[in-house]
Amino acid sequence: MTTVTRTQAELTNARARIVGEREGVLADAIVWTVRTSAVVGHAVARVARRVSGVVTPLGWAMALLTVLALVAGYVFGWVEAVVLGWAALALLIIASGYLAGRLAYNVRLSLPANRVVVGDRAPGGVAVRNPLRRRLPGVRVEVPVGHGLAEFAAPSLGAGEEHADVFVVPTQRRGIVPIGPVRTVRADPIGLLRREVVWAESLDLFVHPRIIAIPSMSTGFVRDLEGAPTRDLTSSDIAFHALREYQPGDERRYIHWKSTAKTGSYMVRQFEETRRSHLLVALSLSEADYATDEEFEIAVSVAGSLGVRAMLDARTVSVVASAETPEFAKRMVFSSRRLRTVNRGSLLDDLSGVERATAALRLPELAQVAAEDAAGISIAFLVCGSTSTPAQLRAAASHFPLGVDVVAIVCDENAVPSLRRVADLSVLTIGYLEDLQRSLAKRLAT
Repeated sequence: MTTVTRTQAELTNARARIVGEREGVLADAIVWTVRTSAVVGHAVARVARRVSGVVTPLGWAMALLTVLALVAGYVFGWVEAVVLGWAALALLIIASGYLAGRLAYNVRLSLPANRVVVGDRAPGGVAVRNPLRRRLPGVRVEVPVGHGLAEFAAPSLGAGEEHADVFVVPTQRRGIVPIGPVRTVRADPIGLLRREVVWAESLDLFVHPRIIAIPSMSTGFVRDLEGAPTRDLTSSDIAFHALREYQPGDERRYIHWKSTAKTGSYMVRQFEETRRSHLLVALSLSEADYATDEEFEIAVSVAGSLGVRAMLDARTVSVVASAETPEFAKRMVFSSRRLRTVNRGSLLDDLSGVERATAALRLPELAQVAAEDAAGISIAFLVCGSTSTPAQLRAAASHFPLGVDVVAIVCDENAVPSLRRVADLSVLTIGYLEDLQRSLAKRLAT
């Protein structure tokens, strides 16, 4: 990964929002204070979550009522307040008795498929088993699913009995959905206290972006051993071009003896250079490059469709995405994140986790880093949203050397698909993912 630092004026991270372009001890002190406050705040929040995991809001209210009633009763001599305070304290003591002991359940979390396409049904299952020889009481089971919660009641189980239940994971949006860990909850009947016990480890459900089949890029679209040769001439290759007179340094094995006998001078074969294609897909993750969330989702699907098609064509493919400058960095960091292209599943897994970010590199800077990192590129796809201007697209394409076919795919929600040329750059505008198939086929035809 190539890393380049730029001026502070280009920063859009947290440090820039706090201190702007100011430098020095005062700026560093302000940043240190903000970072320390954030760390302390997270620590306090963790402790509060642990305590609130045992004492419910009703339990806190009951505890406060106990203290106020006892103090007021003994200070002012109110018998009713004293009775109320001791009654509330007795309820808290009785409620704590429901949390005593540990129930030895065997809890298992399962996912029939941990990879689905956005919109598909994704069921999950939880099984609760009693491994003891005595009967265990019923318990409430909770399964965190992303930001939501699936919960159901397990009945009282005899020795060796098992209870299973099924839940459905929402997959309306692409992403990596953490499921679990499964926990059982024991609480008193009133709801003053509750005790959670974690049983099974959490699982990740990868909700892949939707992709479509696009035309093969094997013929005429890229230059490689299986496609069309280049116009560059060489003295050693496999695509024959013409004959020319022998020059010092030419290999004798390429001498064409029949032509040599006819002309009376040595003639050697000349070839057209062929290359193994290297296809690059650069996906911008910058907030500024997209007008809506839907544009970004189309862009992610476009990157996945191009990468999967290249794998099917047995091409060498690199898929890169914008990296983000750290929140408190003093300088803007130019770097890219390379997604895995070992197989279809690994690429789509990585695309499931990409998200837009304010401090991520915009398309021209991403193209600069990608062009420096990937050698031997024959075609580059630059994927972005509707807010990228023609000037920015030209600037992005200018970072690639001559001979590289650069195609910008602009995802503009509900736009009419179009194909235009900007200098040596091809710009495809699509409004729906299905437009990609027709636009690429049209470009191949031209």
